[in-house]
Amino acid sequence: MNFIEETVDILDLLYKHNWDERNGGNLSYIIKEEEVKSFLKEEKVIRTYHYDFDMSSIVGKYFLITGTGKYFKNCKKDPENNLGLFKILDKNTIGLLWGLKDGGGPTSETPTHLSCHIERLKVDKEHRLVIHCHPTNIICMSHIHELDENSWTKDLWKMQTESIVVFPEGIGVLPWMLCGGTEIGKATADKMKEYRAVVWSQHGLFTTGKNLDEVFGLIETIEKAAEIYMKIFDKKIYQSISDENLKELAKAFKLTYKKGVID
Repeated sequence: MNFIEETVDILDLLYKHNWDERNGGNLSYIIKEEEVKSFLKEEKVIRTYHYDFDMSSIVGKYFLITGTGKYFKNCKKDPENNLGLFKILDKNTIGLLWGLKDGGGPTSETPTHLSCHIERLKVDKEHRLVIHCHPTNIICMSHIHELDENSWTKDLWKMQTESIVVFPEGIGVLPWMLCGGTEIGKATADKMKEYRAVVWSQHGLFTTGKNLDEVFGLIETIEKAAEIYMKIFDKKIYQSISDENLKELAKAFKLTYKKGVID
């Protein structure tokens, strides 16, 4: 199975989970040079796209990116029309090497994606993937929960035993902001210096990681914790996971967790 097949399988799952309705959500995936060379007969730039931010640190890297206005439900049956394989040509330009055969362009969130890649690569050299999706319970939670990162992190950690194990660094949270613009891109990338997942209030979730399984699993775990929260937040709680329980988990799993949440 090549990187296209692996990616469209995840995109299909995201759609079937109802986390990427219509043309909502997007993905960008760093593809290794050897994978590109085995996939393309020749490297030829079909068309270029220009952005007004500095991409110097990722020049030469290859990215598989979902197209603007494309539906995740269509990616599996027609990947060449819904995805694009790009190369960062210089600090302001990306070149399409394959895909988007109908003349379309990369997602409008491309600057946010690439900015997040730049920041995450500074933190983790094995980082490769950014997925933006619209999980229902995360969006619900952003309507009723204070927008404080420590509070969000603590509540999600306490919903289920797995949470602190899967995202010990916690979760970033942004207030509602206009999507597709430079402001939200800069704000999200800034959060990515600390977090692998950032909530866009009343909109969705930006998640990052090393591979498709890791990031999909991160989304699943955060959304499940949010679902539990939405089902019980207004109920009388008789027992729950305590701060001491969370510390016990952190010790058992040798976790470096976000300080200031349960300390």
